[in-house]
Amino acid sequence: MKDLTLQTMIAVFEEMFGNVMLWVLISVAAIVTAAYLFVLFRDRAVSWRKFLLAQLAMPFGAVAAVMLVLAVTHSSLGDLGGPIDWIVMLGVAALGAIGAAILVYTIESFVGSRRTGEDVRAMR
Repeated sequence: MKDLTLQTMIAVFEEMFGNVMLWVLISVAAIVTAAYLFVLFRDRAVSWRKFLLAQLAMPFGAVAAVMLVLAVTHSSLGDLGGPIDWIVMLGVAALGAIGAAILVYTIESFVGSRRTGEDVRAMR
């Protein structure tokens, strides 16, 4: 791997996750991100109550992301060798935690109470 390009990274991730699973993960991430941005623009403010509840999902998202990567790569935590392996796993856990928080916040905004006007007035 002489050059680190976007095409190289896509090829590596396709090899790791499989062609279908990689693009499903990317599609789900894009849809959740678009829904989150829609919620932020719709509400015109962050609901701190929903944000606090979303933070409670972060540890579960971190564990789920690490378990997914370990399952896909047919590895265990005992297989992690050097510091770069641990740094990558910490990065995976951080991204899983952030993704879980965004997902839960978005679901709460769509499913939860429609008192967005009250939340916005309370912020001011």
